[in-house]
Amino acid sequence: MTIANNIKTSIPHNESAREYLMFVEERFRSADKSLAGTLMVEFATMKYDGSRSMQQHAIEMTNIAANLKTLGMTVEDLLGAVHHELASLLIWTISNQLQHNKG
Repeated sequence: MTIANNIKTSIPHNESAREYLMFVEERFRSADKSLAGTLMVEFATMKYDGSRSMQQHAIEMTNIAANLKTLGMTVEDLLGAVHHELASLLIWTISNQLQHNKG
């Protein structure tokens, strides 16, 4: 098995397997933090816009929440974002009902 050149250059030469494994662990830890941040932003900014069903929207949110959970985020960390999302669904629904009643 070979390692791609762009990966080889990012891995420093280590004298022991322990040093190497510690380096790799730190790399994965920082990658996980980056991914968790990206998923939190996606989760927190996701708004229901009516372009797909509410079920599809809820499933996508559930998938993001599950991914965050595997990265060590707790339910408490997500509650604020869930509250935000439910509020956006409520606002969208009320707005649509008002528009429908006017039309």
